Amino acid sequence: MNSYYELTYIISSVLEDEQYPAVIQRINDLITSSGGTLDEVEEWGLRKFAYEMDKKQTGFYVNLYFEGPATAIESIERTMRIDSEIMRYLTLKYDAKMKRHKELVKKNAVPEVFPIIEEDDSEDDKL
Repeated sequence: MNSYYELTYIISSVLEDEQYPAVIQRINDLITSSGGTLDEVEEWGLRKFAYEMDKKQTGFYVNLYFEGPATAIESIERTMRIDSEIMRYLTLKYDAKMKRHKELVKKNAVPEVFPIIEEDDSEDDKL
């Protein structure tokens, strides 16, 4: 049974700009070789950290969505953990509600949870 996942990872900023696509492709190939299918890959680019990590101030962020077997996650995370070019990573498993929300965001049709209610100023006039 395949589940839907979101994987965000940070590539070390020590690499040259030309090397980032190779690292991203290597992670994408790792997911597909583990039985997963990529849905979307977002390169957020080089960003400054809120605090220093591994004596570095910046990192190249990548966010991707994929579908795959639960058994693949362990091998993907193990490979990312030992890869010296990957500074941090986070894998989230989407439930049905999260996946539905993501699809609504794609369609730009997210309902307002708390609609904006205009206040009546007539009470202020009475004071």
